[in-house]
Amino acid sequence: MALVAIALSVTLAAAGCAKKSDAGTGAAQSNTLSPAKVKIAFVPGGAHPYFQPWKNAAQQAKTDFGLGGVTYNETAGWDQTKQNNLLQSLAAQGYNAFGVFGVSPDNINSTFSDLAAKHLLVASLGSCPAGTTDAASFCLATDVETAAYQAAKTAIQQMGGSGNLVHLTGNKTDSNTQRRIAGVQKAVAETNGKVKLLQTVTDIDTDLQTAQKAVTDLLAAKGTQIKAIVNTAYNPAVASASAVKQSHLPIKVIAIDDDPTIIAGIKDGSVAATVVQNPVGQAYVGAYGLMKLAGGCTMTTPGVDIDSGSFVVTKTNVATYDTQREAKTTQLKADFDSKYLSCK
Repeated sequence: MALVAIALSVTLAAAGCAKKSDAGTGAAQSNTLSPAKVKIAFVPGGAHPYFQPWKNAAQQAKTDFGLGGVTYNETAGWDQTKQNNLLQSLAAQGYNAFGVFGVSPDNINSTFSDLAAKHLLVASLGSCPAGTTDAASFCLATDVETAAYQAAKTAIQQMGGSGNLVHLTGNKTDSNTQRRIAGVQKAVAETNGKVKLLQTVTDIDTDLQTAQKAVTDLLAAKGTQIKAIVNTAYNPAVASASAVKQSHLPIKVIAIDDDPTIIAGIKDGSVAATVVQNPVGQAYVGAYGLMKLAGGCTMTTPGVDIDSGSFVVTKTNVATYDTQREAKTTQLKADFDSKYLSCK
């Protein structure tokens, strides 16, 4: 984080994902606000290791941009009604801008519209609403289909281009999971039958214990048939990295994110690669965008999807990948000024 803080405090900020319709109004404030009047609440759908970097990034944004206040609150417990109530409570406490990872991508637009109706600003961070409409000012998140495609392509390369592949991922009903499944299937289809997707295991990202049991059962039943495992969810990645190493099976593990277990596995060779995301950039640049909107700017394309970036990490770049991620964040902030915002 020290390196991140240094890089981010200079003059920070990917290409857009699937373009949304212009239904997002930008939730314009009735009056323009100075940064010192802007109070931003970062609200993930619940507790999860992925969101932990949001905390320090939010504090860094407060310092760098002179914000009036920031808070981080993960108590929604993966329940959309609870998250809605939490957002209302934070608004009553004086927070006037929100970075939200919605619990339900299918229903989160109604939450965003309710906030906008109260002249509160909202950005969708880490996950975009399902469908073609985003009622938030913007969505800053990983292009999950592209990231999953990258991960699967890396797995296929590590397999030598043929054999059985298993995909471990999250909540089956989540639109992001469906996009990840599509990305993996696309990479497999490009092998013209040389790689077989032996199994896709969903709903195992609730917690580490759930993932560990699923991976243990998988290896016991099919371990000798599997040539590679591609993970597109955090807890399964950690679980498979540890389980495959302990089993001594010749399975190539492609992980996601940069949990210490994953990075240690890449360094010792037990994990072939990982695809890291950019949660720091989501929170930091998300705060910048919300601050600018509060100050009177508008979105050039309301409700636009912006890819926060994903990066393949192997043994060759494990010591330097964060530099690439910091550069992406710098570029994202610059892109808000040059492409995404219209300021008088």
